[in-house]
Amino acid sequence: DTSLAEVNSLSPSMPISPSSMINQYKFEDEPEIRDLFITVDDPESHITAIETFITYRVVTKTSRGEFDSSEYEVRRRYQDFLWLKSKLEEAHPTLIIPPLPEKFIMKGMVERFSDEFIETRRKALHKFLNRIADHPTLTFNEDFKIFLTAQAWELSSHKKQGPGLLSRMGQTVRAVASSVRGAVKNRPEMFTEMNDYMETFSQKINVLDKIAHRIYKEERDYFNEMKEYGPIHTLWSASEEDIAESLKGVAGCIDKCCKATEKRMAGLSENLLPILHEYVLYSEILMGVLKRRDQIQGELDSKVDALANKKTEKDLFSEEIGKLEDKVECANNALKADWDRWKQNMQCDMRSTFTNVAENNLRYYEE
Repeated sequence: DTSLAEVNSLSPSMPISPSSMINQYKFEDEPEIRDLFITVDDPESHITAIETFITYRVVTKTSRGEFDSSEYEVRRRYQDFLWLKSKLEEAHPTLIIPPLPEKFIMKGMVERFSDEFIETRRKALHKFLNRIADHPTLTFNEDFKIFLTAQAWELSSHKKQGPGLLSRMGQTVRAVASSVRGAVKNRPEMFTEMNDYMETFSQKINVLDKIAHRIYKEERDYFNEMKEYGPIHTLWSASEEDIAESLKGVAGCIDKCCKATEKRMAGLSENLLPILHEYVLYSEILMGVLKRRDQIQGELDSKVDALANKKTEKDLFSEEIGKLEDKVECANNALKADWDRWKQNMQCDMRSTFTNVAENNLRYYEE
C-alpha cells in the first residue's frame, strides 16, 4: 500500500523508460559509518579420498580496536558457515539470524559443483556474512570474529569446544516439549500480531517463490525451442530462392529474441529467484524466533503458576521468577528492535527486486 501511494504521488508526467523508472525508487538513507568490510570470493575445489568440497576465500578489512590486524584472509567451506549460524542462534535465540543457502540450492535448476551453482552459493554466503556485519548486535559476536580471523586449524580447535551431542539433543527435546504445550497464556498482543503477520507472509512468499520458478522454467523451455527454431529458417532459405531473404530475416529476428530471452532469464535467476527464496528461509527463521520467545514466556508463566500453588519455597521461586522476568524482557526488546529492522530491510529488498524485474521486462519487450 505504501509503495502504491508513493507511485501515485509522483508527477503524472514522470517518464516511464527503463533508464528513468529506477531513479524514482532510490533510497536516500543517511550514510552509515562502516568499520567492517567482508568479501567472499575465489571458490576452490578440494578432492579427497572421502569427499569433494568447495572452499571460499573470506577477506575482512576493519578499523575496529578489538581486532589485532586491519586485514584478514581465511578460507572457509560451507560447513564452517553452518557452524557460525548455529553458534549465533545459540547465543542470540531471539534475534533474527540471516539465512544460509541450503545444502543444495535451487535443486533441479543447477547441478552441484557447476560454475552456476558455485557462483550462486558464493553470492549467498557473501550476503550472509555482510548481513551479520551490518547487524548492531551480531557483528560483535565472538564466534563471528573467530570465523573471520582464525586459521583453519584454529577454527577446528575452537569448534571442538562447543556443546556435545547430548547437550544439543537436550535442547531439541526441550524445544519440542515446549512446542506441544499449547498457546502461551500471557503473550503480549504485539507478538501475537507478529505471529499472524508471519503466517500470512510465509504463505504469500512461498506462492511467489513457486510462481517465479514456474516463470523461469517456462522461459527456459521457450528459449530452448527458439534455439532450434532459428537455424531451421536458415537451412530452409538455402532451398527457397524466392523467399530466401525473408527466411533469413526471420532467422535473424528469432536469434535476437533468443538473446533477449537469455538476458531476461539471467535477470530472473540472479535477481528475483535468490531474493524470494532468501525470504522463504527468513519466514521459517522468524517463526522459529517467535517460538523461542514464547518458550521463554511459557517458562515464566509456569513458574508463576507454580508459585501460586506452593506455600513453601516462596523465596526460591521469587528469585527464579525475577530472573525469568528479566530474560523475557531482554528477549522481547531484542526481538522488537530486530523486527522493525528486518521489516524495513525486507521492504527495501522487495521493492528493489520487483523494480529490477520490471526494468528487465521493459528492456526485453523493447528489444
